[in-house]
Amino acid sequence: MLPVVNPAVVFRALSDGAVLFSTTDEVYFGLNSVGAKIWQLLPPTNRTLDELCAALLKEYPEVAPDTIRSDVTELLEELTVHGLVLPRETETAAAEESAPRARYSAEVDGAQASRAL
Repeated sequence: MLPVVNPAVVFRALSDGAVLFSTTDEVYFGLNSVGAKIWQLLPPTNRTLDELCAALLKEYPEVAPDTIRSDVTELLEELTVHGLVLPRETETAAAEESAPRARYSAEVDGAQASRAL
């Protein structure tokens, strides 16, 4: 499963690649043109590493599939270390934390009880 873009990161395409800016750490990260393409192919565009690599192979048919896969994996590891992408589970957990919580309310032995679910 591919990591997802950290919502605190700003992406700006440039003529020869892109720059990422982490608004939480105030860190800039430069990408070459292939790195920028990989960034743009992250979810929701592609859901798996296989899908992303297949899309790159169509654009760069002269590159061996194993080379594409290892280069993509290396970049994703580096982006993860810098907090620019998040593991998919983190995205789900963050969405659940920010979602409004339902409240449960009931009367028990004449007393009102309520709690967040």
